[in-house]
Amino acid sequence: MTTRTATAIACANIALVKYWGKRDRALNLPAAGSLSLTLAALTTETTVRFDAELETDVLELDGAAADHARATAMLDLVRARAHLALRASVTSRNNFPTASGLASSASGFAALALAATRAAGIALAPRELSVLARKGSGSAARSVFGGFVRMHAGDRDEAAYASPLTSALEHDVRMVIAIVGGGAPKSHGSRDAMEHCAATSPLYAGWLAAVPGDLHAAEAALASADLARLGEVAEANALAMHAAAIASRPAIIYWQPTTLALLAEVRALRGAGTPAWATMDAGPHVKVLTDASHAEAISRALAAVPGVTRTSISAAGSAAHVAT
Repeated sequence: MTTRTATAIACANIALVKYWGKRDRALNLPAAGSLSLTLAALTTETTVRFDAELETDVLELDGAAADHARATAMLDLVRARAHLALRASVTSRNNFPTASGLASSASGFAALALAATRAAGIALAPRELSVLARKGSGSAARSVFGGFVRMHAGDRDEAAYASPLTSALEHDVRMVIAIVGGGAPKSHGSRDAMEHCAATSPLYAGWLAAVPGDLHAAEAALASADLARLGEVAEANALAMHAAAIASRPAIIYWQPTTLALLAEVRALRGAGTPAWATMDAGPHVKVLTDASHAEAISRALAAVPGVTRTSISAAGSAAHVAT
């Protein structure tokens, strides 16, 4: 057979307890565990075609040719496992802004890991797929699964993987996403930024020390279906991560004036009795954790903040899957 093809779809995830920093760059081992919510509204669809006619791997991302170095690194892992020598064509498309702080690398590498293994003729167990996806992007380990997901930092390669968490909150939880500045690519890539932060920020050690307690509190909130407690932990953890980044030397500042205005609006909504808690990844956009009955009102309020180019509402997303 001269070609082998598979297409996979994965959802991005937003960490409620953040992944920020590595213990091992080569293996992409996280410095600490994390906890996330997979989002149905943010998806990546990726097709991998192993083709005997190709002399090198090629990547098309959102309709344009792109640097395939990171994709090739993952494809090499798959080829070695499958004893396959064929080069591959990878076509990937996001339904949301790429490389702007909306976790496109998470959904992208989860979809790539699944599509590549299936195209190569191997079917990995979910934990094995999570380990493989992590080697492309640390947060991709979580996008292998749907709903609430816990990432285990582990003490070795095979022990750093994600697993799903069961919570009664999953069916009612919503994430309102406010896009700032049109979703333009961010100036500091997450990989380099987290390494710079860990190396230079005097606040990084304090943030890292707080993660185990935040994880314990978040897991307890999920177990008791306590959305307010989960939101409090998520907002505090996100602000602490950004504080560490801002304290880097030189500073890493993802926020724009609209970001601050959105944070103020979320606090105002909460002060008026609306269940709303903000979180942010490495970018200017603000995501708000809430429930289904309040999501539309929050979306309208955030859309009215100057500088917000659009808002969307997401329910919990499903696990990565092969397209049919």
